[in-house]
Amino acid sequence: MPARSDLVQDARVRDDLATVRLGTAFFRRALDRLTDVQLDEPSLLPGWTRRHVVAHVGYNARAIARLVDWAATGVENPMYPSPQSRAEEIELGATLSPEALRNLSEHAAIELDVRWRDLPADRWEARVVTAQGREVPASETLWMRTREVWLHAVDLAGGARIDDVPRQVLVRLVGDVLAAWCRRGEDPVLLCVTDAPGGEAPPTGLDGDRGGVDAVVVSGSLAALAAWATGRLPDSQRADRLTWSQGRPYAAPSWI
Repeated sequence: MPARSDLVQDARVRDDLATVRLGTAFFRRALDRLTDVQLDEPSLLPGWTRRHVVAHVGYNARAIARLVDWAATGVENPMYPSPQSRAEEIELGATLSPEALRNLSEHAAIELDVRWRDLPADRWEARVVTAQGREVPASETLWMRTREVWLHAVDLAGGARIDDVPRQVLVRLVGDVLAAWCRRGEDPVLLCVTDAPGGEAPPTGLDGDRGGVDAVVVSGSLAALAAWATGRLPDSQRADRLTWSQGRPYAAPSWI
């Protein structure tokens, strides 16, 4: 019989559940502000309409639900059969009627939340494999989904701003980006957060000197730095929201 409350006992996981649920509501409100006609308009992501974003977020919920099923049962259940099938699914989903797209987004999110709610407390550390081939505990699915709902709400370009994203999400997001750059051996980058409250210690970047290349220092608010690092800060805003040690805007390396 399905549980009527979360089975997880770990306080950290409970906090992450609260954050992803708040992000799901944030995405829902951003989508609800758009008319059906506006779904046909471009999103902030190059080459994608708002339809593509909604389809992607809906199918992402289903894909993550498969990982939660994997954790619950121990039976391998990958997110997608292949990268190509994932891309094809999004393209097909973008052709759905507005009503079907909205239903996909809502019902897939609810289904995923039920999977999390019913996951036994001792299965949150079960290992699953992401679409990128990383082996992670099931608890990582919460962060995977958190990034999707908060960032893609902004990508809908309907009024949601990256400044509206909670600081703890932005801190972790910037840390993810910096780690990705480090793995790929990008040039050193140091981030100077100008609005950090007392006690907050966000990631500062890739320290030091690599191959004689001095680190680029980028300064600004946490939200502006997160927007820049994830490729979501328009060129027109770079000079207003960030300052650069080189005296001129620096293009962030690609994230994913």
